[in-house]
Amino acid sequence: MKVTDRRMFTDDGELREEYRFLEQQKAGTAAEKPPPVASEGGPASAGGVPPGGAEQAASATSSAGSDAGAAQMPPRGAQSPGFMDLVAVLAEPIAFLLGDAQLPDGQSAQDLPRARLHIDLLAVLQEKTRGNVSEQETALLEDLLAQLRMRYVEKSRG
Repeated sequence: MKVTDRRMFTDDGELREEYRFLEQQKAGTAAEKPPPVASEGGPASAGGVPPGGAEQAASATSSAGSDAGAAQMPPRGAQSPGFMDLVAVLAEPIAFLLGDAQLPDGQSAQDLPRARLHIDLLAVLQEKTRGNVSEQETALLEDLLAQLRMRYVEKSRG
């Protein structure tokens, strides 16, 4: 069994060569193409996925021998995920957990305690980002939370 060090930094605290493109991107001088990664799985396996590169990381991780896909950056012009994308990811399972949507196999996955946990996580996100997001994002999150809370109360009472 071969063990590969996939940490972003060396023991001396220096950024590893395969992660230099992140530093360049942050400085605003995006590299044409990041250097190829010698290790199997590349930075995507270590959690160092570039913004918007989740799909590429997933496909690269699923095909074990494909080092090229793991080291690629998202195409130019691809938008990085924003605040509402995070809200959508947190809110997505709530419909299933409230029993309003069915799983692909037709089963219901109603789990009210977990639904409440997800709703509470959205409320924490709302509290922690207060004053740091646009008015439109604030309004959308408030509306979403109000609707989810009402639906939760309906489900828990009946």
